[in-house]
Amino acid sequence: MDHNRTEGTKHQVKGAIKEATGKLTGNKPKEVAGNIEKNVGKMQREVGKAVDEQRHAEKHRH
Repeated sequence: MDHNRTEGTKHQVKGAIKEATGKLTGNKPKEVAGNIEKNVGKMQREVGKAVDEQRHAEKHRH
């Protein structure tokens, strides 16, 4: 499994928690920062998924 998948998932979870905390406490900057981190994590996870798929395709091509 590509490193980006695991790191992306970590950022996604951390961001979701930060976003929820910001919503509950009324801290808009924390909510926005959490949302950004969550979405960056989603993108990073997708990059890792694409790398894994590419590796898998190359492995089965030979």
